[in-house]
Amino acid sequence: MKFYVPVIASLLFSASVAAEVITPAKMSQQDLAGAMFKQDDMIKTTHDDGHVTEDVTSLLSSDGKFSSGVYKSSATRSEITEPYGVDEFMYFLSGSVTLTSSDGSVQVINAGEGVTVPKEWTGIWETEGYTKIWVIYSEDGSAFE
Repeated sequence: MKFYVPVIASLLFSASVAAEVITPAKMSQQDLAGAMFKQDDMIKTTHDDGHVTEDVTSLLSSDGKFSSGVYKSSATRSEITEPYGVDEFMYFLSGSVTLTSSDGSVQVINAGEGVTVPKEWTGIWETEGYTKIWVIYSEDGSAFE
């Protein structure tokens, strides 16, 4: 009996330590091909202009300032008149977006390309639809509340 008590205690300790293990947030090829949008935590939104978005967060940092995920949007045009609010890196898996900055400069980001939009950016966001990986940093964490 003396042998089993330490073994059982060791197993219980190992199980509690294992529950606290933090792992990287992987997005597999299957996930990025659309499986992520079938998850229970996917947020589907129909916006005032009728376009539909689907959003899945793959990671929210413990301090609430950093997040990543996958996002899909149908066709839309948005005028961003207030600063964008977060620093966001985007890598486009499909579709494209045309970003017209307030100074009139135009950038087209196509599938297979990435762009980083600074939190101070204003301009026009136009798309016929896309799917992207996103990575956001928000210093005060307010983007994720």
